[in-house]
Amino acid sequence: QVQLVESGGGLVQPGGSLRVSCTVSGSIFDISTMGWYRQAPGKQRELVATISNNHDANYADFVKGRFTISRDNAKKMVYMQMNNLKPEDTAVYYCNAGIYAHWYTPLNTYWGQGTQVTVSS
Repeated sequence: QVQLVESGGGLVQPGGSLRVSCTVSGSIFDISTMGWYRQAPGKQRELVATISNNHDANYADFVKGRFTISRDNAKKMVYMQMNNLKPEDTAVYYCNAGIYAHWYTPLNTYWGQGTQVTVSS
């Protein structure tokens, strides 16, 4: 079974920094694009950033210049460094990955359980 597990969330003051991490485990043939999404209370889940297996990154406008996504293909991990955090960044952050479990299976999308990030003074 493929599992994605996030870590690194927490409480931080405005202007502070956090790094969230996501580890992929289980039966995996290959990992395609990985990404981070977030969902604030009462709002829909939204895309924050994605990174291809060639390390090409894309960001939502509201995090450009503040967040940096990266991945370690050997460790099957994706990270997101979040700087200059704002109260509106408060949300549950979810890891997402497109994964081929076997060479003969199609690409499926998997999600982690989420990690809470709270930005407050």
